[in-house]
Amino acid sequence: MKSLGGLLQIAALRSAVLKLLPQHAFKNKVMAVVWLATVMAMLVTAIGASPLYWGLSISLILLLTILFANYAEAIAEAKGHGQAAALKQARQKLSARKVTHPSDTHPVMLAATQLKINDLIEVRAGEYIAADGEIIQGFATINEAAITGESAPVLREAATDRSGVIAGTQVLTDCIWVQVTADAGHSFLDRMIAMVEGAQRQKTPNEMALGWLLGVMTLTFIIVVLTLPVFAQFLGFNIDPLLLIALLVCLIPTTIAGLLPAIGIAGMNRALAANIIAKSGKAVEVAGDVDVLLLDKTGTITFGDRQATDFYPLTGVTQSRLAMAAMLSSLADPTPEGKSIVSLAKQLGLELCVPAQARFIAFSAATRISGVDLEDGQQFRKGALDAILAFSQQSIGQQIELKTRVEQVASRGATPLVVAENHDILGVVALSDVIKPDIRDKFAQLSHMGIKTIMVTGDNPLTAAAIAAEAGVDDYIAEARPEDKLHCIRQHQAAGHLVAMVGDGSNDAPALAQADIGLAMNSGTQAAKEAGNMVDLDSDPTKLLAVVAIGKQQLLTRGALTTFSLANDVAKYFAILPAIFAVALPSMQQFNVMQLHSPESAIVSALVFNALIIPALIPLALRGVVFHSDSASQLLARNMLIYGVGGVILSFVGIKAIDLFLSLFF
Repeated sequence: MKSLGGLLQIAALRSAVLKLLPQHAFKNKVMAVVWLATVMAMLVTAIGASPLYWGLSISLILLLTILFANYAEAIAEAKGHGQAAALKQARQKLSARKVTHPSDTHPVMLAATQLKINDLIEVRAGEYIAADGEIIQGFATINEAAITGESAPVLREAATDRSGVIAGTQVLTDCIWVQVTADAGHSFLDRMIAMVEGAQRQKTPNEMALGWLLGVMTLTFIIVVLTLPVFAQFLGFNIDPLLLIALLVCLIPTTIAGLLPAIGIAGMNRALAANIIAKSGKAVEVAGDVDVLLLDKTGTITFGDRQATDFYPLTGVTQSRLAMAAMLSSLADPTPEGKSIVSLAKQLGLELCVPAQARFIAFSAATRISGVDLEDGQQFRKGALDAILAFSQQSIGQQIELKTRVEQVASRGATPLVVAENHDILGVVALSDVIKPDIRDKFAQLSHMGIKTIMVTGDNPLTAAAIAAEAGVDDYIAEARPEDKLHCIRQHQAAGHLVAMVGDGSNDAPALAQADIGLAMNSGTQAAKEAGNMVDLDSDPTKLLAVVAIGKQQLLTRGALTTFSLANDVAKYFAILPAIFAVALPSMQQFNVMQLHSPESAIVSALVFNALIIPALIPLALRGVVFHSDSASQLLARNMLIYGVGGVILSFVGIKAIDLFLSLFF
């Protein structure tokens, strides 16, 4: 049985041959000129204007040049098709249990293709989710291995930022009710497959600009070559048409033109290999130019699982009273922090008693407060310092002890939450988080590359400053609301910066849409995934750092191969120009610096090298140039040395080696 790699090679070869058809060949301006040159070489040979063996040799080499360029693009596409085939296995013939509401006991079984947006479906343990959606009730562990490749199940829960589910994933435990957010054929998985297969790949701005430049260079060289016969007539000799065709192909930048499509496709494939779905090639490329990163503290800089660790009551307040008030005010807080407060209070021996006829105030990012109003008029609140001060109608100047407690907790990098009862402030709850051990080194690398990092957190300024200093970020936004992120992004964009950010909640959607790179979490809400131009299947906020590296690697790869392409043209000029004029102008022999055997071997050597260098560079185009987190000037210097000077040397050596071999036949 043939291996997957062998099947990809066969598919790529078949595609390379099909791309010889004019409707495909003329999509690449430079290679279209080579295609026309090949046809002209065949016609010149057919009418007997040049010796048969000579004409066939030139025609065959030119045809191979086109095939190698087609193969470079085809092998990149074949890799994408192979990844898409794996994804399609997750798109099974699914059915759904449609209900009108969660308590509906008479569900209707439908095929997944019959589901529409806003339909409600019930999914039980062991069943596959039939459509993209949001969990509106319940929670469950879900196997997303078909999408992410990660075998460990993940928890998805209603009314959180981890409520999004994807068609084709399997519910392992419990039962959930999902509201459909995408029609059949337009699911996240369908769009993933289309992106991976390249059906929706658009050329990036830099790719189009480089293509335009290569087109202008090609047109210039066509004009130069067309004037040579006139110049030759003036000197009293004729130039073989095949020599002019060979010269034109060697002059134009065929190497980078042949590899350019493959570089763009490979960039998206590298993103997919990192479990990142880029909605366009532009998104991958823009990531390489980003110079400002907005990162949430929780889950990115820290592990994100803040836990209540201590209760700090004020003078005259017992720890039990503070703990009970904190627990009651956290009953409507579904966040991990709120749940940890309830857990810590239970560890102190307090009994959880849900009050009858109570009115709960749910926690929200906008108010940054949660609580409960009891039937007897008692009010309990827990939240950020300024929110509780506003609730209790007090100022920090009236609460010197509270200010000291808050600063004491915040100075240790913990987050202080203030608890109040009936407008009386009882004390502070400390939420502790742990900074990821390698994050400081990553920020140092980004700073070295000239990228500014901004930490966004809901913590108070003192806590934010302590964590920012420990993590090594350049700046921070404390007590941040969703609109603060949007304002920060717009402010930096107005100053000419390219901004990237990561988010997973519906309240992150405006900022994700505004950012030049918006990385949405796969586990997040549908609104966030729609707003971002990239989706991380692993739901790892630190993946934003990998996105920047992938983008820079793509830009570096394109720049390196462009430099190499232009550099190796220098050797081809020195090989073929003396060969053309050597007969009529013996003085041109002084430019035969490579001491090539004969004009014929020089021309064929240059053409053979021109053809062979394309497949030789395919692995580099697909894998990408090794990326080092250096400054732009250091990267440019390394590029010019390795791919500029190195390209000239390799070309001279390569053409000379081919000439030595051909001298046995000419």
